[in-house]
Amino acid sequence: MALSYAARKRWALVVLLIGLPVYVVVAVNVIDLFDRPALWLELLVYVGLGVVWALPLKSLFKGIAQTDPNAHQAEGRDPSA
Repeated sequence: MALSYAARKRWALVVLLIGLPVYVVVAVNVIDLFDRPALWLELLVYVGLGVVWALPLKSLFKGIAQTDPNAHQAEGRDPSA
C-alpha cells in the first residue's frame, strides 16, 4: 500500500524532526560504549551511520520537495493545457 503525497510529507517531517535526533543520540551513545577509536575510524563510523539511516527511508523522501502531483486533480484543471 503506497502512501499518498500528503501522508509521505507528514511522515518525512516526523522522521526529520523526531526520528533523526533520536537516531543521532542513540548512535553517539552506542559509539561511546566502546573505547575511542582512531580519528579516521571514528569519522568513518559516523559517516556510515549518517548514510545508513536514510537508506530504508529513501522511498519516503523521494519527491517530497516537488509540488503535489495530485494538486491539479483537486483544482479541476488539466495540467497539460
